[in-house]
Amino acid sequence: RGTTAPGGSRIDVMAEGWERGPALGDGDVTPGGAPQRAWQSEEVLMTELSELVQKVVKSSSWWERHGVDISILACSFLLLPAGFLCLRSAQAIPFLAGVLTLGVVHHTLTVKGSHLASHNALTESKSWSKVWAIFFIELCSAFTVEQATYNHVKIHHGYTNIIGLGDSSTWKLPFLNRYVYMFIAPLAVPVLTPLVALDLLRNVEWKAALRTLCCMFLGFYCHYWLLLHVSGFQSPWSALLCMLVTRSLLAHPYIHVNIFQHIGLPMFTADRKPKRIHLMSLGVLNLPRNPLLDWSFGHSLISCHVEHHLFPSLSDNMCLKIKPIVSQYLKQKKLPYNEDTYSSRLWLFLQRYEELMVHAPPITELVGIQ
Repeated sequence: RGTTAPGGSRIDVMAEGWERGPALGDGDVTPGGAPQRAWQSEEVLMTELSELVQKVVKSSSWWERHGVDISILACSFLLLPAGFLCLRSAQAIPFLAGVLTLGVVHHTLTVKGSHLASHNALTESKSWSKVWAIFFIELCSAFTVEQATYNHVKIHHGYTNIIGLGDSSTWKLPFLNRYVYMFIAPLAVPVLTPLVALDLLRNVEWKAALRTLCCMFLGFYCHYWLLLHVSGFQSPWSALLCMLVTRSLLAHPYIHVNIFQHIGLPMFTADRKPKRIHLMSLGVLNLPRNPLLDWSFGHSLISCHVEHHLFPSLSDNMCLKIKPIVSQYLKQKKLPYNEDTYSSRLWLFLQRYEELMVHAPPITELVGIQ
């Protein structure tokens, strides 16, 4: 059986043979009359898919598993000198090229780099994973590693679209109207991010808080110093304005992507939720490939978000590589595989902003699952 998701994309809500039934002790719902058999069936689905994906991972080279994404991040670092030097020009085209370069590099390091680092997807070494997490999340993104990892990995991934936990409600600002939220508020992301991070420091140990403060200050000061001494800005205010512009260059798609891929899809309660493979296939959506966003945000946040939620420890390039296998398997088993365009989701949120972003999301009633 199926239903039509907001925006017109079809969502198949249950596989054949499912009936309404009681929840198991862990809160996952199984078919009535045969809870043990249904539980095993769900486990088999995830196990089968995991085995298929593991075969691809094991047959892939280091370059495919980590090298491609590390190279993208390294290229972004190499573009930094060119970006700062372009800002020295008094001519409009080179100056704008510098702004564009620094803006793309900033989002590549803070979004793609931080996301991969939070999932330990940059390297197989635990020690280096910790180093890269501190570098990308705290130094580049001005956030604390502990809170970023907890909120994103433990809560968002562990309880995707579960009301009150991983339902993406942190992205909602119900006091703003749709046009302010969608088109003006994203410009404040570079200012709000460190302020939120500072507030969350109350929840971490003092050593971690001190480390985060030092990294945040170092990251901001290095950016500011380079604008004054390399790019040649004459006043502190002009340098700060340039920092704001470059750091908010891709803030609009950053906000949009975070809400498009979960909000508006089926929502569940913690005690009445489907098994993992159903939960992720129902509550996650892929957007089409886009060269700029693929480079800056990574495949796992754009066109391979379903794959990323099913296998979060894989790198962006590996998510892209397993995409045909995951999509074919889910469709073969009559499970949802949600896809929609950026423009379609944007129009949906503009039309139904009050319902999706202001009011509490409705609990999804799915036959056999809830």
